[in-house]
Amino acid sequence: MEFDSIMEGFGRAVDAAGVLTIVIGAVVATLLAAMALLRNRPGTIYVNYRERLGRSILLGLELLVAADIIRTVAVTPTFESMGVLALIVLIRTFLSFTLELEMTGRWPWQKLDTDRTPESL
Repeated sequence: MEFDSIMEGFGRAVDAAGVLTIVIGAVVATLLAAMALLRNRPGTIYVNYRERLGRSILLGLELLVAADIIRTVAVTPTFESMGVLALIVLIRTFLSFTLELEMTGRWPWQKLDTDRTPESL
């Protein structure tokens, strides 16, 4: 087996792991929300569901970016493929940042202010 085909296989495996992470995370988040709803605990179902779903999407996106990097750098290192990779990473990074902002209410580089309580927000 030659190097390119091995790296392509690794890229596909990491791609599959990213997609599986998103799908399994969505299923688990949905099941947990349904169980909480059946137990008559509607208070925080939506918030918990969004956080769990957002975390699985973020992790899946990270794996998909890693797969793109593996395939682009190791398999087809051309200027065109690097440009496409840069665009993909830019879009996915923007998605990750906006998901993080939606989930936590702060940007990833902002420190968590432990002096503030949820009531003061």
